[in-house]
Amino acid sequence: MTSYSRQDVLRILQITSRQLQGWERAEIVPQQQTYTFQDLGQLRTVRALREDDISAASIRHSIVAMKAVAGMTNPLLEASLVRTGTRLAFRHHGAVVDPIRRQLLFDFERIDRPGAASVPAPLRRPGTVRPPGIPDLFLAAVQAEEAGEKQRAIELYEQIIDLDPAYAPAYINLGTVHFHLRQFDRAETLYRLATETDPGYVLAFFDLGNVLDELQRMDESIVAYRRAIALAPRYADAHYNLALAHERKGQRRPALRHWQAYIRLDKSGPWADHARSQIHKLLSREKLSIAWRAACFIPPRKEKAALAVVPRSALVS
Repeated sequence: MTSYSRQDVLRILQITSRQLQGWERAEIVPQQQTYTFQDLGQLRTVRALREDDISAASIRHSIVAMKAVAGMTNPLLEASLVRTGTRLAFRHHGAVVDPIRRQLLFDFERIDRPGAASVPAPLRRPGTVRPPGIPDLFLAAVQAEEAGEKQRAIELYEQIIDLDPAYAPAYINLGTVHFHLRQFDRAETLYRLATETDPGYVLAFFDLGNVLDELQRMDESIVAYRRAIALAPRYADAHYNLALAHERKGQRRPALRHWQAYIRLDKSGPWADHARSQIHKLLSREKLSIAWRAACFIPPRKEKAALAVVPRSALVS
């Protein structure tokens, strides 16, 4: 097998030693002195992602999440990357997986190809066995949703849950159907069942936060969003919604922190523009509130503190 030195890699990929060292420090690629052809392919992928302005931390976080949910050793070699907005997903075995949300995305590109097989249902925890028929039922339910056949979708998702009561993604999708029908109490019940079935399912907590927001239960909504962020600290949408929730509660400083977190993760687009606008407003209000607290400017005392000698007799009552 042909091997390449570090200098070969730098020359072939047209990257600097500093770039390679940065990827190694970020734990995207292992530090080594010789590389295989497969290693070159992995490094090309990382270079393309960095050129597309995806941070090294975001790449590493997606890789770690994919290893956890799919049991992969090296996702950059074992699956192909797909960019979905500001996040990374992986195409694996014909499915597009968002590992941070622990959700399978509907792969329209694959379904549109002649002769394509049906899309499997979203990820389950490694080591579990899916009852037969679930993938086809899940695909049919998603297609019913896309066609506007809400009742048909509800029936199919309920059928999936009957077959596999531990199948969290079905609770999520069924909850979302009820959410759009403005049946918020039913949606909340289903989202909570998803969080109980799979406590590591980020999207379940995010969607629970959304429905609690609609129900004007802001304290509970904030708890749900925080749980989503605890599971996936780089989940930009959760930071955005949590910032909104804190603002509605009049909690400016927590709102500011999450607006700032959002724009670190999503630097462009209308939502980023709105986040920057809110940051500007909050900082302006904070300056005004600080100025208003004091009636006038009180200069600091310039004289130095001094010790005074007090006779012992003066201390005796």
